[in-house]
Amino acid sequence: MTSKVAAVVVAAGRGHRAGGGTPKQYRHVGGESVIRTALSAFVGHPQIDAVQPVIHAEDEAEFKMATAGLGGLRAPVPGGASRQASVYAGLHALRGTAPDFVLIHDAARPFVSGALIARAIAAAGEHGAAVPAIAVADTVKKVDARGTITATIDRNELRIVQTPQAFSYAFIVDAHARAAAADRSDFTDDAALAEWAGHRVSVFPGDSANVKLTTNEDFDRAEALRMAATGDVRTGGGFDVHAFAEGDHIMLGGVRIAHTHGVTGHSDADVALHALVDAILGALAEGDIGQHFPPSDPQWKGAPSEKFLAFACERVRARSGVIANLDITIVCEAPRIGPHRDRVAVKATTSEKLGFTGRGEGIVAMATATVRLPWTTP
Repeated sequence: MTSKVAAVVVAAGRGHRAGGGTPKQYRHVGGESVIRTALSAFVGHPQIDAVQPVIHAEDEAEFKMATAGLGGLRAPVPGGASRQASVYAGLHALRGTAPDFVLIHDAARPFVSGALIARAIAAAGEHGAAVPAIAVADTVKKVDARGTITATIDRNELRIVQTPQAFSYAFIVDAHARAAAADRSDFTDDAALAEWAGHRVSVFPGDSANVKLTTNEDFDRAEALRMAATGDVRTGGGFDVHAFAEGDHIMLGGVRIAHTHGVTGHSDADVALHALVDAILGALAEGDIGQHFPPSDPQWKGAPSEKFLAFACERVRARSGVIANLDITIVCEAPRIGPHRDRVAVKATTSEKLGFTGRGEGIVAMATATVRLPWTTP
């Protein structure tokens, strides 16, 4: 019988040491929020049955924005005053459909791999309590208050512990309940709590890439590593044209702009977003907007083009890529784009009265998109 496995992903901290004014789990690395990257690893893993986020009570709006379009998540629950309390809240939220095993992970470690998750699940089944760990590579010294070395510690007996930490659900939820009853809230990780509760905790191989983002320097290094990992640079181009028709506005870049005419075309006929979607899909070699959203399908009649753009961006994320740059040029005699530049970040030009745009018969948009994909992407 296959065991049921859940993951509790803790993201209730404030992360002040990382700077930036935003809780670190909502900062971006490689074009994606830290919390979304972490959650995606568990949502997409075939051995994980449930993913329970734990967030700060004041972060509901940020969480909703960061996880928009990411399915497979349970509703987030608010954390407590400490990491330990937040973990307990996540474990308690799973009680209705109690899993056999649970992985407890810090959202501040966004680069957890599928292989590490699989090792955690296997270790939980074998030992009941296990944590990922990596060997200490440097010599470790013990120093006194004056900064004087008092001893050299044998590093062969030392390990750096990571998350996800893996446990029998019944055991770890009981251990948390016992710690709460004993008014013990000082455990820095669940392994320490499990040891206190009397369980032998084993280690399994961790992953040096599974770094914890704590300081601003950590974010700088993570950004550099992410860019190095996503080194297959692709560029796509997009082109779209729509004729003017009766109406009182046009849509450009998702913005409604008053005009003497409307436009004819697919969905809301946003020429800028249509070109941009084609550029992104072109960089991925995944067809064009008409292939994914046929104009003959009545469900797309009048649909906002932001839906198409969201789809294209999600296709990039699905391949573990990031969008590095986007560029749009709009060609028309009217309406004037200049007054809207603060809302539509595009370049604009006329065709010097030449051609159908010069005669005021329509509008053209050209776009390019640069996307970085992992080298292993086919």
